[in-house]
Amino acid sequence: MDTSKSSTDGADSGTDSTSAGGAGSGSAAGPAEPDETAGAARAERTGWRRWAMDTRPLRRPAYRRLWSSTIVTAVGSQLTAVAVPKQIYDITGSSAWVGYASLAGLVPLVVFALWGGAVADSMDRRKLLLITNSGIAVTSLLFWIQAVTGLESVLVLMILLALQQAFFGLNSPARNASIARLVPEHELPAANALGSTVMQTGLVAGPLLAGALIPVIGLGELYLIDSLALCVTVWAVMRLPALPPLTGSAARRAGWREVAAGFRYIALHKVLLLSFLADIIAMVLGMPRALFPQLAAETYAPYGEGLALGLLFAAIPIGAVIGGLMSGTFSRARRHGLMVIVAVMAWGAAITGFGLSGSLWVAVAFLAAAGVADMVSMVFRGAILLSAATDEMRGRMQGVFTVVVAGGPRLADVLHGTAGSVLGARAAVAGGGLLVVVAMAILAVAAPALRRYE
Repeated sequence: MDTSKSSTDGADSGTDSTSAGGAGSGSAAGPAEPDETAGAARAERTGWRRWAMDTRPLRRPAYRRLWSSTIVTAVGSQLTAVAVPKQIYDITGSSAWVGYASLAGLVPLVVFALWGGAVADSMDRRKLLLITNSGIAVTSLLFWIQAVTGLESVLVLMILLALQQAFFGLNSPARNASIARLVPEHELPAANALGSTVMQTGLVAGPLLAGALIPVIGLGELYLIDSLALCVTVWAVMRLPALPPLTGSAARRAGWREVAAGFRYIALHKVLLLSFLADIIAMVLGMPRALFPQLAAETYAPYGEGLALGLLFAAIPIGAVIGGLMSGTFSRARRHGLMVIVAVMAWGAAITGFGLSGSLWVAVAFLAAAGVADMVSMVFRGAILLSAATDEMRGRMQGVFTVVVAGGPRLADVLHGTAGSVLGARAAVAGGGLLVVVAMAILAVAAPALRRYE
């Protein structure tokens, strides 16, 4: 987006001054902000800007480049996410094989996300992003080659999926940990809201675009589009400033001893542990997506099973996008821990309302409200992870975060699927939502460190 050399220099100087402040420091905030004066700050908070998306981080060229690349890849990655299970189902005619492929991708994601966090803490994160984004792009190209050659091998697809998820596991901790070096601490919630909004928009637009393109251009070309989109990401990362470790940790090996040190760090820093527990409570007890097909076929069948299923899956991401677009209403809050508690409890209440709803449109409204609450929770949990951890530990914290985000919903699928077959779908959903509210209330009372965290 920047065409002048001065813009590039501004990105570099901004990152250097942020880095000099050290981890967890809000004193060094990069380039001077346009809203530094009290009068400008008051003007910024008036009218519609008080509730609209907080775009302050986009004033920083380095962050703007990283964020802009996400706009393209958020949609492109969803094309591959649709194409892989579709191709496997076309080859086998079995949903079981689709499930096995998901498991084949989960294992390397977990392993390499944990290890990737240690790698991100021991080398230049920009260099790691270049390597891993290039690896993901090559993997998407290999997906395209196997599709256009008519290989029709499920084994090859599962190997490529495992390779892709391994690269993603290495990439995600470095990408997320880099944000704290590109924006000052007080803008972290806004930066997280911007990134999460783009990703949630991709979850809605990507599958819709894939469904529209498959009959027109074919399945294989979706992989090629994703690969080309990733080239944009590689170009954007090349224009980022260097992001070496702030301490002498570059000489340290990124082995499993360092991964274990990350878990010890979490155990010793209560607010980090509590933020992970809050996410586990919300996702494991309150994510009802495994019951969407049953609810669409039974409770909401009069509305049309296909329509009901599509709306149920789209409602939470749509709500999250709405929450992101209105992030100005909450991104400046200082009580980050309290915001997480309130958001998780609001998520549980909305899921309970969804489970009790006999009307499809009321159910969708409750799920959208849950999506808004999920966005708020994501924003402040991400801010806590970036601000409460030192820079030399941020990669490992993001690695654990990636595992929790990926693994929690899958555990929820097993829990809700089992409960739904025993109690019925609506009872299982409503009960899970109530458990979220109760468990989060107990955690807030028993562990005051989270609700007091600013």
